[in-house]
Amino acid sequence: MNRKRPTRGGANDRNKRNDDAPRHPRGPQARDSKKSGGKGRTYSTDAPKKFYAPKRKQAENLAPNKDEMRLNRFLSISGICSRREADKFIEAGLVTVNGKVITELGVKVKTTDDVRYNGETIKAEKKVYLLLNKPKGFLTTMDDPKARKTVMELVGAACKERIYPVGRLDRATTGVILFTNDGDVAKKLTHPSHGARKIYQVQLDKNLKRADFDAIIKGVELEDGVISPDALSYLDERSKSHIGIEIHSGKNRIVRRIFESFGYEVVKLDRTSFAGLTKKGLNRGHYRFLRPDEINFLKTR
Repeated sequence: MNRKRPTRGGANDRNKRNDDAPRHPRGPQARDSKKSGGKGRTYSTDAPKKFYAPKRKQAENLAPNKDEMRLNRFLSISGICSRREADKFIEAGLVTVNGKVITELGVKVKTTDDVRYNGETIKAEKKVYLLLNKPKGFLTTMDDPKARKTVMELVGAACKERIYPVGRLDRATTGVILFTNDGDVAKKLTHPSHGARKIYQVQLDKNLKRADFDAIIKGVELEDGVISPDALSYLDERSKSHIGIEIHSGKNRIVRRIFESFGYEVVKLDRTSFAGLTKKGLNRGHYRFLRPDEINFLKTR
């Protein structure tokens, strides 16, 4: 004779318990513990749509107008300056909106407004960030009165937006250089209080003596102040003329001047990293646009 295994309650019993159970006072506002990470009992999350509708409507009403922005941000997006510099230009009366001189900070404008700086029409552009592996023989400038080659000949056709080099490399120096029309990022990377980290590979005309190596690490007094590198190393122990140096100072020709002050001539100078951006996979004279994660890194560093 077959016997049924005793159970702790059939389907009908379970349904009855669920139907008769009192609804928890929190009702539809309760959250599923698996979703919220909470512990203990879970309750129904079913709720009438009208329960949430007022909050959505309120959020929509409070949403900012995407067509409007502060005037200083508009100028920054255009690439001519940072937001702080834009405030100074506005207070100085150098900016007009629809023919009216604006001197008050906080004024909002639309992308369709006629905004001018020093009489020149300014248009808000999308932010562009580009990395170039600069070859030797190019000046880091927008143009040259002597008609010499400039880095803009290498990146000028990369995009329709007006981009500018962040900092500079001298004519004989090779390596990574950043271009952007983001005035805020450019200001942050070149400001003395921040100082973007730069790594160079240096080839000297002779081996660097250990005494000079130690003296450079301690700090070098130049005509414009004392400079201390963040790191210094021999790249080749057999030939101590190849040096790696990390520095955050943005002073003109700073790496060359450090070694020249000890009687060394810099034969080759290559910047391998700028603000954490490297030239890996980027041939000399070529450029690439930054990835979203690299852009976020620059903005949050």
